[in-house]
Amino acid sequence: MQKITRKSLLYKSGVEYADFCINHVEGCSHGCKFPCYAMMMKKRCGVIKTYSDWIQPKIVSNALELLDKEIPRLKHKIKVVHLCFTTDPFMYKQPEITDLTLKIIEKLNANGIRCTVLTKGIYPKELADTTKYSPSNEYAVTLVSLNKNFKEQFEPGTAPYESRINALKYLHDSGLNTWVSMEPYPTPNLVRQDLEKILEKIDFVDKIIFGKLNYNVKVTQFQDNKDFYDNCASVVTDFCTQNNISYHIKYGTAKKDNFKTEKIFKVASCNLDPVTFNV
Repeated sequence: MQKITRKSLLYKSGVEYADFCINHVEGCSHGCKFPCYAMMMKKRCGVIKTYSDWIQPKIVSNALELLDKEIPRLKHKIKVVHLCFTTDPFMYKQPEITDLTLKIIEKLNANGIRCTVLTKGIYPKELADTTKYSPSNEYAVTLVSLNKNFKEQFEPGTAPYESRINALKYLHDSGLNTWVSMEPYPTPNLVRQDLEKILEKIDFVDKIIFGKLNYNVKVTQFQDNKDFYDNCASVVTDFCTQNNISYHIKYGTAKKDNFKTEKIFKVASCNLDPVTFNV
């Protein structure tokens, strides 16, 4: 795997579930085609030029050394560190990335810093070892479908849906806090599916975050997209309430939020052309 070095690793985040973040890989072999917001931003900033560049991840070779310098300086400011916002910490079939991620989580936990982790890969079972990793960590997977054809087209390099769910359930059954990010959830013109059936597959989790798909022309062209997402938000809310699961509906998903702007994901001056993919 290609390697890069950086001058810093920990950075402050404005997202509600993590005040600091780490992105110890550049690029992502999952190659999601919604399009991927992280890829769009890296392209806009000139970090990558093409999709082919993006799906060839580069590991930050000095990540652990940077943490040794940054943790003592920032430790008193950090409540929780998220892995990751612009890459995937347990990238499917990338053992070198998995190995580094485990070392990063262990180092943060050893310094009394808990982590939230989000992946479209498969969680290693060793994370259940609470003598090595903090029992206060939170582990999540992204899951927006159970349709294999949808996965092959829009999430080609990711782990199979069932494998993601099974790995997350293993951590849940080991007593750890688990949640699911159902974002970006696709409209019916991209894939026809039953939201309740997907929810039933993840009824064991502690929390569900649900959000709409942005930056895709086919979504904006779907005539009833506002009603669709408003109805989906209600389905998620009702399901979570009935099953005693915490939930968060992302701003702009339900109709009541249509005039609100979520600062974290705003792209006011993005000059990239919208991307569409045939279904």
